[in-house]
Amino acid sequence: MTAPPSPPTPSSPRRQPRRPGLLSRLGRRAGPGRPGGHLIGAYGLLALTALLYLIFSLALPRTFPTLDTVDSILSNQSIPAVLALAAMVPIVTGAFDLSIGYGLGLAHVMVMQLLVGGGWPWPLACLAVIVGGGVVGVLNGVIVEFGRIDSFIATLGTGSMMYALTGWITDGGRIVPGPQGLPAAFTDLYNSTFLGLPVPAFYVLALAVALWLVLERLPLGRYLYVVGSNPRAADLVGISIRKYTIYAFATSGLIVGFAGVLLAAQQQIGNPSVGLDYLLPAFVGALLGSTAIKPGRPNAMGTVVAVAVLAVGLTGIGQMGADFWTIPLFHGGTLLLAVGLAGYAARRRLRTSVVAARDSPAVTPEPSSSPRQDDGTSGSTP
Repeated sequence: MTAPPSPPTPSSPRRQPRRPGLLSRLGRRAGPGRPGGHLIGAYGLLALTALLYLIFSLALPRTFPTLDTVDSILSNQSIPAVLALAAMVPIVTGAFDLSIGYGLGLAHVMVMQLLVGGGWPWPLACLAVIVGGGVVGVLNGVIVEFGRIDSFIATLGTGSMMYALTGWITDGGRIVPGPQGLPAAFTDLYNSTFLGLPVPAFYVLALAVALWLVLERLPLGRYLYVVGSNPRAADLVGISIRKYTIYAFATSGLIVGFAGVLLAAQQQIGNPSVGLDYLLPAFVGALLGSTAIKPGRPNAMGTVVAVAVLAVGLTGIGQMGADFWTIPLFHGGTLLLAVGLAGYAARRRLRTSVVAARDSPAVTPEPSSSPRQDDGTSGSTP
């Protein structure tokens, strides 16, 4: 009778630790667990913001380093920052929403139409426009995923349709409130202050923190990053590319609707062509933001830092008396720089991951010092 196998001794080979599943590995790679590069890569853009502020403060000591300038930056750049965050969400999934500028114009015109032409209470009008923005985002996602149309083409087409709808609503003119004006509570959404700072700055902060929590701390955010970084792997592990892409577009639409409410409270008139002016700055902020905080991938905090760089730069050159054409020149040059830096950061992140995987020692069983007793079956040692 064969004796039972002896218990393993300290010198006996042990079972190789089980490797994590593909979904776990992808979630860790795309999630918040790993830093996106060195400190210079992560916080260089933030340091550039401080450097630009110092340079302009030295060049314009009487006008730039003042509380009025800070209030102006925080107030005037709140809507571009909100729209940049809206553009950032679809980019996480590898898509682009070019309709956000047209959607902004339609949203703020609809708010004015409901308030002035329809006599709606302002909270209901704002809620309807924000929900409508989410519906438009869902439609964009459905067209992109189920229609299998490239996101550039699809959102450019829907954006053009929204621009036509905006022109039809306004009949090519502006919506101007009557002598009684708009409700003070509505305009205070943009014009009021809190803790001595403009309220819109807190909107941006709250929105950035909310997106950061979703993208960096929740499974939903990890799935969105996986869809954007490797759609084939996402499909293999059971992540619905269509569903999460539609989620991203819907979130973008909701944020655009909120930005339209702020724009209506700021301008207090309905201008059918104003939204297009925000399209380029939004994408500059979103793409440049992917080179900061988490280099190589779009992220909310990096987007806010990128908008801060643009805000300080534009405010500084404006106070120095630059001509009007320097603004589109600045945005266009920064966009090219942002795309180049984003591509470099993504490639650098990929190379770092490959080198780390190659240099990490593989876990292999140690050779046994004595032959393993068999229990009657043949086969190699696991």
